[in-house]
Amino acid sequence: MESPLEQFVIKPIIPIHIGGVDISFSQSALWMGIAVVVATTLMTLGMRHRTIVPGRWQNIPEMLYEFIFGMVNENLGPEGKKYFPFVFSVFMTVLMGNLLGLIPYSFTFTSHIIVTGALALMVLLVVTGIGIACHGLHFFSLFLPKGLPLALAPLIITIEVVSYLSRPISLSVRLFANMVAGHTMLKVFASFSVMTGVMLGVFPMVVNTALYGLELMIAVIQAYVFTILTCLYLKEAIELH
Repeated sequence: MESPLEQFVIKPIIPIHIGGVDISFSQSALWMGIAVVVATTLMTLGMRHRTIVPGRWQNIPEMLYEFIFGMVNENLGPEGKKYFPFVFSVFMTVLMGNLLGLIPYSFTFTSHIIVTGALALMVLLVVTGIGIACHGLHFFSLFLPKGLPLALAPLIITIEVVSYLSRPISLSVRLFANMVAGHTMLKVFASFSVMTGVMLGVFPMVVNTALYGLELMIAVIQAYVFTILTCLYLKEAIELH
């Protein structure tokens, strides 16, 4: 029986080696491209024929837009509208990666720490850049709470800096771990259904169906969690709280 972890192995589709460096086009890159195409098509076609009473296709992009806009407005206020495109892009990237990975024979690129880590690091760099752009060097006062005794400053600053720099780790590991755990369980129970035959395989099949529904919910929740934390980090950088 194939290992449940085999589904996470990156395999090259178009081998490319330049100067001894492997930059092959893999199934991970393919599904990232598919995610971009699906998200762009969904938003473009859904809003092509806008009507006062939205149809079925128009409802989807409108709900996504209103959901993220409400999140941004609630956390960042009216001034946060300028950051909406960034937050929306982060949400759609994670959501598409999670949902497309639930299609049979697809590939979940958000199940790789290198992908989620790069995305989380980008969030940290953008948030830090926005904070410095808004406050200049005063942004670094974020690591020194007001009223702190001078004797405790070295310790507290070290703790705050480490905590700040560890954000990409917590963001990326949370998403990566949930995707790997869920897909592994799905694979294991699906294998049980095949191994036990038609009659005895009914129970594993029922469990697998329930797990699929749970994984679908987790895919959406994890996209939400990643996005809401991005908003909170932005809020802290802008308001220095």
